[in-house]
Amino acid sequence: MEPTSDHTAASATPSFEPWGRQRTVTGGATGATGETGETAPLDDRIVAALREVYDPEIPVNIYDLGLIYRIDHDDMGVVEIDMTLTAPGCPVAQTFPGVVEAAVQNVEGVAAAEVELVWEPPWTPDRMSEAAKLELGFF
Repeated sequence: MEPTSDHTAASATPSFEPWGRQRTVTGGATGATGETGETAPLDDRIVAALREVYDPEIPVNIYDLGLIYRIDHDDMGVVEIDMTLTAPGCPVAQTFPGVVEAAVQNVEGVAAAEVELVWEPPWTPDRMSEAAKLELGFF
C-alpha cells in the first residue's frame, strides 16, 4: 500500500499526540464537520473515532492515552493502525484490536481498517497527552 498519510511516533516521549503532532478535531465525532460545514479530513475523522474508544480499565480514550503508535491510510480509504496496550498481560489483548477496527471502519471515507497490536516500544505514561495526564491526576 502506498500511504498518503504516515503518522509515526517521532520519539518515545511525544509532546501531545502519539506522533508528536498537535491536532484540532472539530465536533469530536466520526463525521465531524468544521465551521464551514465541510467534512473534516480523513485523518481528523479517524482520530475522532479513536477518541471515542476508551481503555476498559482507565477512564481515558486510547488516543490520548498514547496507545496509538501509527496511522496510515491510502487514497482508497484503507487504514492501517499500530497500537499497543498498557501491559502485555492486558485481559483484552485478544479482543480490543477488533473493537478499534470496528470504530475506525465506521468512519466516513474508510473502506477497510486493520489494527496490529505491537509491543515495541513499550507503553509508558509519558505517551499520554497533557489532557489525559491532568484527568488522571499526574500533575
